[in-house]
Amino acid sequence: MKLVILDRDGVINYDSPSYIKSPDEWKPIPGSLEAIARLNQAGYHVVVATNQSGVSRGLFEMAALNAINDKMHRALGQVGGRIDAIFFCPHAQDAGCNCRKPRPGLLEEIARRFNVNLKGVPSIGDGLRDLEASAAVGAEPILVLTGKGQKTRQEAALPPGTLIFADLAEAVKSLIK
Repeated sequence: MKLVILDRDGVINYDSPSYIKSPDEWKPIPGSLEAIARLNQAGYHVVVATNQSGVSRGLFEMAALNAINDKMHRALGQVGGRIDAIFFCPHAQDAGCNCRKPRPGLLEEIARRFNVNLKGVPSIGDGLRDLEASAAVGAEPILVLTGKGQKTRQEAALPPGTLIFADLAEAVKSLIK
């Protein structure tokens, strides 16, 4: 099975330091939806793994998160794309859960649900925690410079072998060739 794991905020859509709390605040990064459609057309299953601590912080309800994700699904459908599953961690950083990236729990759950080994699976994010979670399960860490990506590249020691691309569209071009 060909699989790609994507972070959501900063990779597919614009991020916000005050969180994406409503469908109105969710805005796709130009070219990201079409890039996901190209992955689908090339036979890839696309899965999202995202920290959403705004739920536990009380910044938005699960209904709002579902509405945001529904908007993303609809927007993808309009360009012929789809996301096969969304895995999210609703916990705050101090909760100590295993599902909050940089811990590998979300990605391990993806491996279980899809019955795949994640070794070498492209895993695309804009933050160090995305890359660290990817490396922890043997996935291929890919940094995009959208969202927090520029800051991550400048300020963090990236996992060995991390690939870097301007945005999701550029990363997908390299995967599909």
